Amino acid sequence: MKPPRHKRSGLNRRQFLKTSTAVAGTVLLSPWAWAESNTTGPAVTRTASDQVTLGKTGIKLSRLGFGTGSNNGYIQTAEGKDTFVNLIQYAYDRGITYIDTCESYHTFDMIADAIKGLPREKLFIQSKMDGRPEDVLAVIDYHRKTLNTDYIDSLLVHCMTRGQWTDEWKRVMDAFNVAQERKWIRARGVSCHTLPALRAGVASDWPEVHLVRVNPQGSYTDAEGNYWDNSSHDIAPVMRQIKTMHAKGRGVIGMKICGNGMFTDPVDREKSIRFAMACPDIDAVVIGFKNREEINEAIERINLALKEV
Repeated sequence: MKPPRHKRSGLNRRQFLKTSTAVAGTVLLSPWAWAESNTTGPAVTRTASDQVTLGKTGIKLSRLGFGTGSNNGYIQTAEGKDTFVNLIQYAYDRGITYIDTCESYHTFDMIADAIKGLPREKLFIQSKMDGRPEDVLAVIDYHRKTLNTDYIDSLLVHCMTRGQWTDEWKRVMDAFNVAQERKWIRARGVSCHTLPALRAGVASDWPEVHLVRVNPQGSYTDAEGNYWDNSSHDIAPVMRQIKTMHAKGRGVIGMKICGNGMFTDPVDREKSIRFAMACPDIDAVVIGFKNREEINEAIERINLALKEV
């Protein structure tokens, strides 16, 4: 038997939004207009579910995002599709509107069912492209069709490791520009996995969004050499690049907050979340979840950390 859906005062988040919209009699706006029109004053208390602005893009997303690619998505798919769909919808009811995916994640084909029935204009979907396909626009269209959406909020070139990537990927980057003109994507960006690639992305004028590996322990964070090792690295060079990104108006999203799932000690998770929440240059963070307990814990830790910032 499936556990009951999360409720708040008798209404879940989707019911509340639907009722509020009906009462207000508002007209459904395009996602571009919605992002620009929904600006509010500073909140009295900041929380994990706050709608924050992604750099200078004007796009809104929840401060905490749902990562669907833990161990390339094997962690989530091991629980089964029904559980995954239920978990995404539970996260939404808890205020998490940011969903992070990639064409290579084993959860990619399940996202459309997971977001079915949710108001698309309230969601922020970030996806990533692997490799340099011959027909880049066809692959971007594949993302749209697989996710059953007209547009991707943020699309990234994925896992850059070379300092020369901005030259080597120019054809792909140009195609992203075309897709943006067609309104297939709202913002373009990059995820990097070495310091040389990270520095090249910051120096380039092309990225609007950066997905950056960050935790104070330096686990699975960017370094000069091997892009995928769990040894501890000095996080200071990454933080300097993040500061520059923010100064340039880029959207900055932190990932690997839980050390690629290696932070099994709650003390490590607490330390990392507090570190990210204390950084004014990071707009949002994304964490991979496999159950409700992990979602609840992350929300609680973020909310407590933000009270002390």
